[in-house]
Amino acid sequence: MAKKVLVVEDNELNLKLFCDLLRAHEWEAEPVRDGREAVARAAEFKPDLIIMDIQMPHVTGYELILALKKDPALRRIPIMAVTAYAGRDDEDRIRAAGADAYISKPISLARFMSAVSELASGMR
Repeated sequence: MAKKVLVVEDNELNLKLFCDLLRAHEWEAEPVRDGREAVARAAEFKPDLIIMDIQMPHVTGYELILALKKDPALRRIPIMAVTAYAGRDDEDRIRAAGADAYISKPISLARFMSAVSELASGMR
C-alpha cells in the first residue's frame, strides 16, 4: 500500500512537480493549493507525511506547522518544509515550529526525494 503525502503549495508548477515526483516513487500524493484548507484536508486524508511551502498567501507555512502540531490527531505527522527562505535563522525558526525536515528552493530532485525517504524511514 502506498504511503500518503499531503502537498501544500500555492505555486501550481511546484505543486505539479512535487506530486508527479512523489507519484513516480509510488506515493499517493494529495495536492492542496491553499494553506487555509490544509488542516481540514490533513484530518480527512490522514497522510503519512506533509510537504509544505512556507511562503503562501493567507496563512504562512510557519503558522500552518503550529496549527498542525496543536491538533492531537495530526501532531505526529512528519512535516517537510520546502521554501525559498534560505537563511539559517529561517531554518531554525521553521524547525522550532515543528518541521522535521527543511529543503530550500530551488530544489534538487534527488535531495528532495532523499529527504522524503529519510522521513519515510522513520514512519511506522
